[in-house]
Amino acid sequence: MSDFADEATRIVEKAQEKRIVIRVMGATVIRKHCPKFLHLHTAMKRELTDMDFMTYSKFNPSIKPLFVELGYAPDDRFNAYFGMMRQQYSDPANRRMADIFFDQLEMCHTVDFRGRLELDSPTITLADFLLEKMQIVQLNEKDMIDTTVLLREHQIGDSDKETINAGYVAKLLGKDWGFYYTVTTNLGKVREYARSALSEEDSRDVVAKADQLLEWIEKEPKTAGWKMRARIGPKKKWYRDVEEVIR
Repeated sequence: MSDFADEATRIVEKAQEKRIVIRVMGATVIRKHCPKFLHLHTAMKRELTDMDFMTYSKFNPSIKPLFVELGYAPDDRFNAYFGMMRQQYSDPANRRMADIFFDQLEMCHTVDFRGRLELDSPTITLADFLLEKMQIVQLNEKDMIDTTVLLREHQIGDSDKETINAGYVAKLLGKDWGFYYTVTTNLGKVREYARSALSEEDSRDVVAKADQLLEWIEKEPKTAGWKMRARIGPKKKWYRDVEEVIR
């Protein structure tokens, strides 16, 4: 299980030598940031299957030479089509695949990483990881496991230093009703999941932190655009289909 986490760290460190800013996303964040409650990840049989990274578009020309030097083969067809937004590389001998995104994660909602990658290393920040997971409209069990362990391990606050920066999350969601609706709905799902999947002590802690996050989000002043969109609510589609993004 640690193989993916170790390899992802090796890639970030090699990039750093070349002054390329790249950070690990996905469940590897849990492996790097949640040592105390990593046993929950293991107990719930959450396995890592690939590596996801975020970098800035200015480093786009440097990504292929970096990964080739590290023993990865580019997916030339995929990269030719999506290369400005996303690239993929594989290491068949070790059964590893790397997915690299540039500037933004554009899925059900957009998570913008510009100016955010320098705040932590070798991974993205905990707040950005939370948003990466909570922007998924069709949340699956893997995403709920990751978010549950994240909340169990870390405190809610207004810093990015081993803390889930609720101030940043709330400010972002205060400008975008659709993103707000998806995240708050999903935090409700995580609360219910924690109650069913964890011990009483663990679930109580996770539910309390989810409630803290929700309270922070609700208290944040909302923009005029947010209020106008809120009047329409979920009667009108508020997210992108991921299949459309991939196509």
